[in-house]
Amino acid sequence: MIVRDATQGDLPRIRDLYNALVGSTTGAWTETPETLQERERWFAGQQHAHFPVLVAEHQGDVVGYAAYGSFRGEGRWPGYRYTVEHSVHVDESMWGRGVGRALVDELVERAIASSIHVMVAAVDGANEASIAFHQRLGFEIVGRMPETGIKFGRWLDLVLMQRILGEDPH
Repeated sequence: MIVRDATQGDLPRIRDLYNALVGSTTGAWTETPETLQERERWFAGQQHAHFPVLVAEHQGDVVGYAAYGSFRGEGRWPGYRYTVEHSVHVDESMWGRGVGRALVDELVERAIASSIHVMVAAVDGANEASIAFHQRLGFEIVGRMPETGIKFGRWLDLVLMQRILGEDPH
């Protein structure tokens, strides 16, 4: 398996990995699958902001992706400029094989190189596997927001987790 920067050609697969969560899980708090055009706009925004988009490739197939972006408002609040929120999605057939760890480890390295101080994960409170995964990677639970979202006709709790990456804001 290799972890590399995503390219435009990876976007259909990235969209498919994301959409695989939409209909059956609370990994994405939407019930509307994403279009390729929406994923292309997201990717262009990531590139414009100099935020990484990484993919994990196994035997020539993209089996996961990870990215981070601005925390709270796409850069609207400059006091948060050293904090990012990440997402990581792995093909279910590859769960438990180190793909997510490899992606997040590389994402953390990119964040540190960009002077990011804190990385945030926002996880569905019922997703114990994702919470445990993040804890193994050094993220700590810092808050729980009850009934913040809704999907499949039920209220969802949001668990906020963070990992402090460095001390120097410059």
